[in-house]
Amino acid sequence: MMKMLRRYWYAFALLFVLAGLALGSWAWSGHNTGMKTSHDEAHAEEDEQPTATEPAWWEGARLLIPSLHIDAPIEAVGVTADGSMEVPKNQQWDGVGWYQYGPVPGEKGSAVIDGHLDRPGGAPAVFWHLHELHTGDTIMLVTHDGKTLHFRVTMLQKYEPQQAPLDNIFGDKSGSYLNLITCAGQWVASEHQTTQRLIVYTTLVE
Repeated sequence: MMKMLRRYWYAFALLFVLAGLALGSWAWSGHNTGMKTSHDEAHAEEDEQPTATEPAWWEGARLLIPSLHIDAPIEAVGVTADGSMEVPKNQQWDGVGWYQYGPVPGEKGSAVIDGHLDRPGGAPAVFWHLHELHTGDTIMLVTHDGKTLHFRVTMLQKYEPQQAPLDNIFGDKSGSYLNLITCAGQWVASEHQTTQRLIVYTTLVE
């Protein structure tokens, strides 16, 4: 079940960052982020499935960033059959992915949403302007039933993948947080990833 799966999410998060998010990598389009996890098919089958009368929270949910004119559909992302982390599939360049083995946005803990920086050929994707956010800006998440959660930007940071503070990004349970991730820095073709990750830290506004 979902609670059981969440016991594993921190280990996935570690690999997720260290293996390279590569969300700006058009060369990986239609594939995956290259993150290898220990998550296997048996665990995947244990995932909690919504009923016909109880849709999953992300179905019809959207991420809104008014200052950047972002209005993006949300989908849950997990891992592929070979153990790599998935990327958004339904609207790959205009949508965002919620890492389903972490907390649900609004719950206690650090929920994580990722999105592409650019498209094939370098055209902007959903998080192209993410670096333009400022402390105090508002990020909203609208659920399928019309409920709106408001988050306030508290910090923007860029890290090299191996130096990312995983406890801050994925493990902070002192409040309700939503952290956004995309690529930054220079593209390194030989490594199939960029040199940095941009993390936007936000906190729930009660």
